[in-house]
Amino acid sequence: MTDPRGDEVRRLRTVEQLSVREIRARTGLGRNRVYDLLRGVPPPERTRRPNAKDSLRAEAVALRSTGHSVPEIAQRLGVSRSTAYLWVRHLPLQRDPEQEQQRRRAHSKTMTEGRWATHRRERDEAQAAVHDLAARVVGDLDDRDVLLLGAVSYWCEGTKSKPWRRDDHVQFVNSDPGLLLLFLRFLEVCGVDRAAPSYRVSIHETADAEAAADWWAEELALPRDRFQRSTLKKHKVNTARRNVGDAYRGCLVINVPGSRELYWRIEGMIAGLFQSVRHV
Repeated sequence: MTDPRGDEVRRLRTVEQLSVREIRARTGLGRNRVYDLLRGVPPPERTRRPNAKDSLRAEAVALRSTGHSVPEIAQRLGVSRSTAYLWVRHLPLQRDPEQEQQRRRAHSKTMTEGRWATHRRERDEAQAAVHDLAARVVGDLDDRDVLLLGAVSYWCEGTKSKPWRRDDHVQFVNSDPGLLLLFLRFLEVCGVDRAAPSYRVSIHETADAEAAADWWAEELALPRDRFQRSTLKKHKVNTARRNVGDAYRGCLVINVPGSRELYWRIEGMIAGLFQSVRHV
């Protein structure tokens, strides 16, 4: 049998929207008895006290529905994790698998960077100190130093004559502005002015060849009218290239005309260096 008092109490609550105090006054029942009869019946909106966190709770629910975790919600709203959990525990976390993978990668990266931050800072400081000490060892270079360095650089990066293909012609190719400046200085010591060679940019076809040529001319103080048409490399879609973006300017090719004797001089200096090493 149903309790008529319980039915009346619930009717007063749901239909007439009375508070517990008002129901007690109407029925004469005690406070605990009224609460017991109202178990499971939500209070009317008018009896609820305004809560300053109601807007935060609603925002937490909205964040949860878009796939945010409890720690993310707590951090975003500036509340404790336990509070955020109480607000959204009735909502299961649903995330797109790809988004979840990206989130995990980002979290892993953040944790790794935080764990190694001190080590990396100490390493970078030690590296900078060694760089500074080593740079001071170099000092000023005289012409002999430049000749030897230029000859070695060319033997590493320049085109060389082969037994099956004789080509006594000086052509230097590189993408490092510092090494290119060293070779240009080498040419000047050898009596070759910067206006004598021809220059050419070798670059992938997806890059801006003209902009790269302008950059090389300005960076190395080269006459722009000595630049020939750029050589464009075919782009292979399946190749994961890293030399992309605005900082990619390809390689600079330096061709020295009438350079057979200069090539012989380079060969002679290299032979002398190798001979000197053997006698050490």
